[in-house]
Amino acid sequence: MTIDLLRHDAVRVRYHDGDDLDGALSPRPFLTATTETGAAVTEVGPADHPHHLGLSVALADVNGTSFWGGRTFRRRRGSTLLRNHGTQRVRARDFSGGAVSEVLTWSDHHGAALLEERRRIEAVERADGWELSWRTTLTAVAADVTIASPQTNGRDGAFYGGIFWRTPFGSALVRTLDGEGIDAAHGSTSPWLALEAGGISLVAATSTGMPWFVRNEGYVGFGPAVAVAGPRELAVGDALHLDLAVAVQDRAAPDEVCARLLDTIGEPV
Repeated sequence: MTIDLLRHDAVRVRYHDGDDLDGALSPRPFLTATTETGAAVTEVGPADHPHHLGLSVALADVNGTSFWGGRTFRRRRGSTLLRNHGTQRVRARDFSGGAVSEVLTWSDHHGAALLEERRRIEAVERADGWELSWRTTLTAVAADVTIASPQTNGRDGAFYGGIFWRTPFGSALVRTLDGEGIDAAHGSTSPWLALEAGGISLVAATSTGMPWFVRNEGYVGFGPAVAVAGPRELAVGDALHLDLAVAVQDRAAPDEVCARLLDTIGEPV
């Protein structure tokens, strides 16, 4: 099932439920999108990382279950393909006016529920392009939860996991409040991140204060990272809020876009 959150001229922002995905991809809903000129700004199932699914919420290690897909990094074993892939399934959905609100269950590889998620995704047109807002609240259910990343499991720099956007670009110019270049951006707690590639700009913002995971060569992907300095612990009933707002334009983005995005994120769902 797919939902058009925004469709105007060449712009198409589509939300997919992911129910038909292979189990090794950690099936989950995901979003795909294009610019005003029809250029893709998301990539699904690329050869280098088939489990990268446009824009989605993906965590590499939740109590040993992968909600990221593909191989799992384990200390002293490296990256190994395990039978540990979880699923995200929609239990309730409301769609109206370019926004979708959902309740999802995150189940481990044995089918036991680990997390409940409430999310709201909204796409809106702007005079200079379009903008997306994604807000998610994850709550531990039934048991305490430990959220880890390859970095917290021993692979330096690989602290990916959270709301993650995979682009189709091979490289990009990147900047944050801390400066230009990947050394300034990767791990930065700047409230915004700007990427430019092939005349297209993506300006992202988060209110969470989480460090940015950013890659800008080989492939380009980014997102606020949940587990960086160490695993994140949630006791039963504890909630974790994630958010990401992104402005998409077929041109370089002015600095005022960054401040505007932070104002659009809103309250947790």
